[in-house]
Amino acid sequence: MDTLAAPPGTGPNTTPLPVLRKPRPRATFESLPTDRTVVMGILNVTPDSFSDGGQHDSADTAIAAGLRMFYAGADIIDVGGESTRPGAEEVPEDEEQRRVLPVVEALVKAGALVSVDTRRATTAAKALDAGALIVNDVSGLEVGQDMIDLVADRGAHYVLMHNRGNSRTMTTLADYDNVLEDVLAETVSVRDRLRAAGVADEKIIVDPGLGFAKNGEQNWELVAGIDRFVELGHRVLVAASRKRFLGELLTTAGKAAEPEQRDAATAAITALVASKGVWGVRVHDVAPNLDAVKVVARART
Repeated sequence: MDTLAAPPGTGPNTTPLPVLRKPRPRATFESLPTDRTVVMGILNVTPDSFSDGGQHDSADTAIAAGLRMFYAGADIIDVGGESTRPGAEEVPEDEEQRRVLPVVEALVKAGALVSVDTRRATTAAKALDAGALIVNDVSGLEVGQDMIDLVADRGAHYVLMHNRGNSRTMTTLADYDNVLEDVLAETVSVRDRLRAAGVADEKIIVDPGLGFAKNGEQNWELVAGIDRFVELGHRVLVAASRKRFLGELLTTAGKAAEPEQRDAATAAITALVASKGVWGVRVHDVAPNLDAVKVVARART
């Protein structure tokens, strides 16, 4: 049989899944494009994420959504089981793993390169066991030594995202003398902890953490200064997709644009940062952002 068996939940009363194609070879980090910015699709297996909470809150619907992103051209699928929006409640560890692990396993089996979005070393370890190749950690300055040691021991790729505090406190911690210089310095301080534990520079992916302990104006300053992050010498990931500062920019009659109305602005940010040499963008809507990075790559040749 030359097709991947469909996951459970495909009966007449369930959400239809896309037709599963012939399994592709197991993805490797080295197989990612090097001639353009890579596109990471966001897959939140949560009921409360700010943009798509509840849309993919079962394994079946999440796998279907991940496959659609994969077949639409996403280079990486980033699977998360805990909302990181401001004010979000912490999810128990076993519940986070119940949400993400079947999805990671199914997408890896389909040939996708998978990242796991988690703050917990235990969840990261199980996701790596299931075939994920990247750990995307929003802990920022509060990253635990257990996570650092895990990444070092496993040789995993690690997204070091700048953040202060947690989902309940980060909005109160956006006080900087100079947001660009301070975020750079704090990012380097965590980078040095990773290095000291034995994590190789080529395994570290730097994310300025737009929206995490930053207000709207500070996010724009970081976007404008993204080349400074590129100059650190690590791969740089930018995650602006549908975030509040874009909604505020697109305010009409005193009302900020809803998350789903921010995709064109997201693609504009993608084109801007791609032109400045970032390695990757993390987005909800894969197709227009893939188009944007392809246009930038062609224009730069």
